[in-house]
Amino acid sequence: MPDLGRFLPLSNRPHGDESAVTADRRAQLADLIAADAGVLAALPAPRAAALAGEYLTTARIDPPPADDVIGGPAHSAALLERAAATVRAGRRRGIRALAHGVRAHLRLAAAIGSPPRLPPTVTGAVALYAATSAPFDRRAVVAGHTVRADDDGWEFGRGPVLAGNGADIAAFLLGVSDRPPQPPARRPATGTLEG
Repeated sequence: MPDLGRFLPLSNRPHGDESAVTADRRAQLADLIAADAGVLAALPAPRAAALAGEYLTTARIDPPPADDVIGGPAHSAALLERAAATVRAGRRRGIRALAHGVRAHLRLAAAIGSPPRLPPTVTGAVALYAATSAPFDRRAVVAGHTVRADDDGWEFGRGPVLAGNGADIAAFLLGVSDRPPQPPARRPATGTLEG
């Protein structure tokens, strides 16, 4: 009987060092929170304080204990910086925790009117996770389709293509936006028929 396993996609891949592969998302989450702390530092004090509290609640991160510095954007940024340090040094965090952090980042970006800044590995992982855990109506939109991020270079699924940029796809699947990925625009034919 022939070995049919050799025709499977993962059976003949090159072997390499996989010791760094992990499901722990602490570093990605901490980097995201630290970057958002820098965003809050540039905002006016009352707005920064409100957004910092909302951010930590949305990200489902316990706020670090307050110190003797009270108020101001520096305080709000410092809260997020301490939260990032706590996440980085703390217990393992999975994809669900990263998804909560991305949701907080997307809401912060929408609140201040700036584009989200997320690495492709984060948008891809979170979109894939959310495509299986989002509310039914959002999962139904992408079910039976290939979901493709045109800007981030990732895709998942099988079927007709729904495309968009990675942050927009993640925002839709996480419930931050109501704009779903769309079928790619058809290009007009370049040739003409001659009869």
